[in-house]
Amino acid sequence: MIDRRHFLKSTAAGLAAPGIVAAQSARPAAAQGLQLGDPLGDRLMVWSRSDMPARMVVEWSTDARFANATRIVGPYALESSDFTARQDLSGLPQGREVFVRVSFQGLDNERAIGEPVIGRTRIPAGKPGSIRFLWGGDTAGQGWGINPDFGGMRIYESMRRREPAFFIHSGDTIYADGPIKETATAEGDQVWKNIVTPEVAKVAETLDEFRGRYRYNLLDANMRRFNAEVPQIWQWDDHEVMNNWSDSKSVMGDARYTEKNVPLMTARGARAFLDYAPMRPFQASESQRVYRRFSYGPLLEVFVLDMRSYRGPNGYNRQEQPGPDTAFLGAEQLAWLQRGLASSKATWKVVAADMPIGLGVPDGKDAQGRDRWEAVANGNGPVLGREFEFAQLFSFLKRHKVRNVVWLTADVHYAAAHYYDPKQAVFRDFDPFWEFVGGPLHAGTFGPNPLDNTFGPQVVFQKAPAAGQANLSPLAGMQFFGEVNVDARGLAVDLRDIEGKSLFRKEIAPQRA
Repeated sequence: MIDRRHFLKSTAAGLAAPGIVAAQSARPAAAQGLQLGDPLGDRLMVWSRSDMPARMVVEWSTDARFANATRIVGPYALESSDFTARQDLSGLPQGREVFVRVSFQGLDNERAIGEPVIGRTRIPAGKPGSIRFLWGGDTAGQGWGINPDFGGMRIYESMRRREPAFFIHSGDTIYADGPIKETATAEGDQVWKNIVTPEVAKVAETLDEFRGRYRYNLLDANMRRFNAEVPQIWQWDDHEVMNNWSDSKSVMGDARYTEKNVPLMTARGARAFLDYAPMRPFQASESQRVYRRFSYGPLLEVFVLDMRSYRGPNGYNRQEQPGPDTAFLGAEQLAWLQRGLASSKATWKVVAADMPIGLGVPDGKDAQGRDRWEAVANGNGPVLGREFEFAQLFSFLKRHKVRNVVWLTADVHYAAAHYYDPKQAVFRDFDPFWEFVGGPLHAGTFGPNPLDNTFGPQVVFQKAPAAGQANLSPLAGMQFFGEVNVDARGLAVDLRDIEGKSLFRKEIAPQRA
């Protein structure tokens, strides 16, 4: 077994000097470290970024000294991708610890190789007896950026210490619409001091400003250590572009934006997300697809949703009949999810959703003065608007006797556990299920949000600011992530705080299919 202290020391050395764009030199630098992503059987994505035109070189081995390493000359890192590159590794030994080394080869005549960055992870066994993974969302939001006096994004270090097999980032991987200033006033008149770069000092409008948000987050040493050890499965939500964006979004009245074309900024935000996410491209027919599934043997399968790309415009969300304006997952994704859940042979089917189902998430007023909604819920009452898709899904699962479905989400910036009980619901044609809420990882803390009784959610646990408080800084300690442990006995969920302490635990026994 490798000396963990030696590994962390060598990794930190390889990730030193994390500048946004280093000066041109003969040897390319991987200043943002590496990321591991989309673990699937014997496969793993490796992401990194050069500081100049270069070619990615990846090595992997089961030996910390890289004896008998497999070497792959990977893709070019050019301006078109902001010098990012990713390589899909395959044939990795399941159940073994694997070490990964990434370097970049210059494209000048000398073709010099830069200093490598190093990562390590354990590839899950094909039929694991147990598996642990984490989830959470909302990173560097509401102006709470990297504060060296606070120790940076400390929750990423707490998550790394839990040694999960993988981590689901539930969206809001950046806050493109949230400027970060040198100082901010936190609760109790405390002063929060941020590292600031030009790209985060204003709202993101240009492609480079969107990309700069990701480069900024990678300045944090905690995040880089985490990225080098824990494979991630990314989703996206709204702040990768701007708050609550949909086809109805307008910034015509927002003086912060000189660019008023929201679809163009959406395209730039999507491009930056795809450049920096350690994702495996789906296929040529849907190269930008985010929803996908991951199987981890007979115990666990994870279904990752995209609640942003296929939705209709945010509106009053109380239409009495389904139609284009009530779309949320969209017909194709909904059908994919139904088929996948019904056909899954795994005991536990975990649905990773970037927004909660039964919590009201307001989005101002529409032109008629009616409440406008950002998520699924629309106030108490019968199934209306976007709820039609979920009523269809839940009835389908009951009809086909699909058991042991658990929902994980973030978005609302507090921790909660909800039990959806048909006996307490207006719509009752479904089997009861659990939804767990994590986050924020490093952003303002808000909530709690109001419950919508359509599907009968009951609050079993929540940790949120007291009445009258909002946008608490990380200094308040109310940053949260979730942990799931699965074994032959069942599934256990812990909601943990910034230090990794468990605040709530729920153990769920499997139901027979």
